[in-house]
Amino acid sequence: MKEPLLYLAPFQGITTDIFLDVYSKFFPGADKFFTAFFSSVQKSKKLNRKVHNPELNEINGIKVVPQILSKEASEIVRFANICKNYGYDEINWNLGCPFKRVAMKKRGSGLLPYPQTIDEILKEVFDKTDIKLSVKSRLGYYDASEIFDLIPVFNKYGISELIIHARIGTQLYKGGVDTITFGNMQGKTKAELCYNGDIFTAEDFLKFKKMFPRVNIWMVGRGFLRNPFLPAEIKNTAVKNDRRITVRRFTEELYYRYRKESNDALQSLNKMKELWSYLSYLFDNHTKVFGTIKKSKTFDQYEDAVKRVFDVYGSKII
Repeated sequence: MKEPLLYLAPFQGITTDIFLDVYSKFFPGADKFFTAFFSSVQKSKKLNRKVHNPELNEINGIKVVPQILSKEASEIVRFANICKNYGYDEINWNLGCPFKRVAMKKRGSGLLPYPQTIDEILKEVFDKTDIKLSVKSRLGYYDASEIFDLIPVFNKYGISELIIHARIGTQLYKGGVDTITFGNMQGKTKAELCYNGDIFTAEDFLKFKKMFPRVNIWMVGRGFLRNPFLPAEIKNTAVKNDRRITVRRFTEELYYRYRKESNDALQSLNKMKELWSYLSYLFDNHTKVFGTIKKSKTFDQYEDAVKRVFDVYGSKII
């Protein structure tokens, strides 16, 4: 059986260049990273400034794919061409973002009820650029049946991978994943199909792998952030160092890298708190762990809080 390919899902405000660099130093097993999405970029000059450093198209040996959130073919084409000039060989189109402020503008999953518009956009993109394009989508925005109107559109074009979060947009992240609809997609897409949704443990992965035997690509988001060892656990890869020490060193390096990047601005604490809202699940009593971190308002308070978290609640990390 082939080893599964594991992708880290993009998270706005969390999966920054710095995060991906530090994460990949400490935790093995991920096969591909996706950037947080670029959006509302109307001028090539502005886009040039915002696209990641060309040296970052691979981080510690792991491929990085820039992602765009857009409903304008011309914007996607500009994005694709600039990324190609920087050495990237793939971009990803975000048709999955579920948040209402995005969807109401017919972007992200809000574009899914309009297959003709998606067809027109893809035609222009494939006519005007030759970089690989993968698509991250949901099953639909209002109803999961929308995906079956979209599959013939996706199949018209050379999409490299179709990543499906097995919910509809209006669900956000509530309720269960729709395994029946996703299962019915198997064998119907020309692009290789990637499953995304509710993989929090190695046991979850095995459950979905049994349900979807044709799938070998898996995107994990919240599960990787809650347990950064999860890719190694799924692949049965040995973790070299003590897990508790590894997590401590990871959070320390990330914290100091963010402080350096921001010239010691307190906004670096907000980035760490955002991460801790997920990472707290790795500890005993995640509610108290996050509450302890969240209350800190200065660097000294944060450092004291982190020390307390590892001393009092870190016994679960073994």
